[in-house]
This record gives sequence, C-alpha cells and structure tokens, in this order.
Amino acid sequence: MRQLADNFWTFRGDFKIAKVISVGTHMSLARRANGRFLLLDSYELDESDRNSLLALTDGGQAIEAIINVHPFHTLHCTAVHRLLPHARLIGTGRHHRKAPELPWEQGIIEDKATQAQFAEDLDFSVPAGVDLVCANENVHFSSVLVRHRESGIVHVDDTIMVLAAPGLLGKLLPQSRLRFHPTLAKALQDRPDASDDFEKWARDIADRWAGTPIVCAAHSSVRKLSPGGWRKEILDALSGVEKTLARHRAARR
Repeated sequence: MRQLADNFWTFRGDFKIAKVISVGTHMSLARRANGRFLLLDSYELDESDRNSLLALTDGGQAIEAIINVHPFHTLHCTAVHRLLPHARLIGTGRHHRKAPELPWEQGIIEDKATQAQFAEDLDFSVPAGVDLVCANENVHFSSVLVRHRESGIVHVDDTIMVLAAPGLLGKLLPQSRLRFHPTLAKALQDRPDASDDFEKWARDIADRWAGTPIVCAAHSSVRKLSPGGWRKEILDALSGVEKTLARHRAARR
C-alpha cells in the first residue's frame, strides 16, 4: 500500500500469465470529500496490505463502494467482496455476466447515470470509437478511466500503458512514456468514423485532464508526470497510433 497523495493510495499486485510471466495488476483507494472511501478495481491483498487497508478505513467499514472499471479484470472480485461484504459492488456489464453470483448493483459503471453518483470526487471517461468488450475476448484495450478530482491522479487499466522493466531493473532503467495498448487496431469499431471518434476522445482527455500529476497503470507502473506531461504524453501516444488509425479509415472508405 503506497500513498500517492493526501487522499489517494495504490496497491500493486502480482498477476502471472501461465503461472510464469508476471505482468502485475493493481487497485486504488480514494478518500471522498465526505471522508468515506472508494476502491477502484479489485485485487486480493496480501496480509500486510490488507492490514494497512483495514487500519486506514475503520476495519473496512468506511469503504463505501468497490468500483470495478475494467471488464476483463474479474479474477479478484469475489475475494474483495468477501473482505468488504457491506460495500456497494459496482462493475461493468461483463462483470455481471461473468460473476452473476455476486451482489452487483444494477447500474453499471460504463453508464453516465452510475458515474454521476460519484461526480463530486471522480471523473470518468470511456474511450470512443472502440468496443468496451470486443467480440474477440483476447482484446483487452478498453476500460473506464478514472480521475480522482482532488489529487488529479488517473487510474487506468490497459487502455493507457506505462512500460517498465521488471524487478530490480525497473529501478535502474527509465519508464516509457504513456502509450496506448497495442490491441487498438483490433478494438476499433467496424465503421468509417471510429478512428475519428477515438482521436477526438484522446485529444479531449489530453486537454480536460491536463493537470494530471500521476498515472496508475495496470500491469506496468506508476508514472509521475512533469507539469504539462499528461497532455504532451497523451498527444505523443496518439501520434504513435496515427498509422493504425489511418489504416482503419482507409479500409472502410
């Protein structure tokens, strides 16, 4: 459990592909203006982090809701619900389908009406021009991005990545700048203006969230940004996928 701002904490976890390659995962904790807490995503904590979380949140009773924002991050939802059975359990439509035995609230987090319940403390953004859940379930590009309004910290799964070397090398080698997940080409919707919609969305969050000081990215790292760094790095990431967007446009004319 690592505190990044007065009212924002991150948990970095372990997730292995084929039980061998660790790609990591994460969960964030934000304190609301009313003093209560929100968990972003789900991760089954080790004893040390679990004790730290419970100590900070009155044994977990001060945690109001668990908000799962990536449709494919479902593995730890049951464990976190068991730890905090009183907390409101909110997810995407895919969470409802994959774990129907859990007591999900009816409203799903990709819908603006559900997001509005947390508007005092959180901003949300769903990428345009791509499917939140693709027909090909190996494509995990899209998610619901979250920005903690007080601190400006962004919590994001997959959609925006930070590449960092594993283990001790990560402390020695520089992180990458922000970049979009490499499955963008497969995630774009099959319509002529999907690339344009995605580009408009990226430029919009580059501007609206320009003051972002830190990005918590799943499977990779926490990236601290210099002033103006968010806008520059998002626009640079967009430049990095220009060919992908152009090919998509050309194929559907």
